[in-house]
Amino acid sequence: MNINAELIKSQRTERNWTQQHLADACGVSLRTIQRVERYGNAANETIMALAAVFQIEQSEIIIPDTPVVEVTPVNEGSASKVVTFMLTLLSGVIIGATLVIFLNYA
Repeated sequence: MNINAELIKSQRTERNWTQQHLADACGVSLRTIQRVERYGNAANETIMALAAVFQIEQSEIIIPDTPVVEVTPVNEGSASKVVTFMLTLLSGVIIGATLVIFLNYA
């Protein structure tokens, strides 16, 4: 899972911890911490251990796979306007077609 490697490294260095100290505190290998800080990926168990040791939420560590998109609620009046527009357009097409047919046969 992709994680914020810079956050992990900054949390570690703020505490003046070595990578080995962090590895010991998390119960993982030194190589795991090196991989986390270098490549920014970790297993769920490592993420849980890092969050516990740094006393932060796991969501602060994890980088979402897909971008977070804010959804703004649709104004209820705008849906009504779209329906009204479509009905008006359809009515105009029907009336126009009827007039063309009527004038061609008259």
